[in-house]
Amino acid sequence: MSEAALEQSCDSCPIRHRAVCANCDADELRLLEEIKYYRTYESGHPIIWAGDEMSFVASVVRGAATLSQTMEDGRTQMVGLLLASDFIGRPGRETSAYDVTAVSEVTLCCFRRRPFEKLMHSTPHIAQRLLDMTLDELDAAREWMLILGRKTAREKIASLLAIVARRELSIGLTKPVGPVMVDLPLTREAMADYLGLTLETVSRQVSALKREGIIVLHGKRRIEVPDMARLIEETGDDVDGGVVA
Repeated sequence: MSEAALEQSCDSCPIRHRAVCANCDADELRLLEEIKYYRTYESGHPIIWAGDEMSFVASVVRGAATLSQTMEDGRTQMVGLLLASDFIGRPGRETSAYDVTAVSEVTLCCFRRRPFEKLMHSTPHIAQRLLDMTLDELDAAREWMLILGRKTAREKIASLLAIVARRELSIGLTKPVGPVMVDLPLTREAMADYLGLTLETVSRQVSALKREGIIVLHGKRRIEVPDMARLIEETGDDVDGGVVA
């Protein structure tokens, strides 16, 4: 871990309109500036271990990290994926409930936890935005329950790719029209662990999506989605709100 050499104003931040500070006015942003700092973690390095004291909360500015939990017998299960604009930490809780590990180079915009907790009480825009993000995270957890419990292997792979692509579209990391370029944050081994599949199944399904033109591979982790609607069709989701026969 290193202190990031990144002095960036909130106005030019790439996650400004999705992060915890999204609803803040100029005066509120100045208050956040007083307690913020940046940190960068290399791929594979821990950000925090479960049970460790959390001296900060943070927004992911760039990169991706995993949330995982270790059971008593030593087995580890990935339970969440943190992408740009996602929030790390829980105000009011002094320790981390999960291991948080960088799976690519990760830059965090950190806020000292105790001053941030005080700002939540005096700055309604921060508290309201954090509530909205928490509810979004609850929706995402329910969606993930569906993905893991009911979807086929092909639908699981397509769903993960669609989730990452939609996030990059929402924060402007790729163009809103035409092909969508996605930097996949997980290796195929990590995808298998996250989705409850074997490595062979992941490789087979990715190859099938490539063969059918639904995705185009540029190296191991760079993926092009020529047509988002076609990818979403492969997720098995009822996108028009009607009854699935």
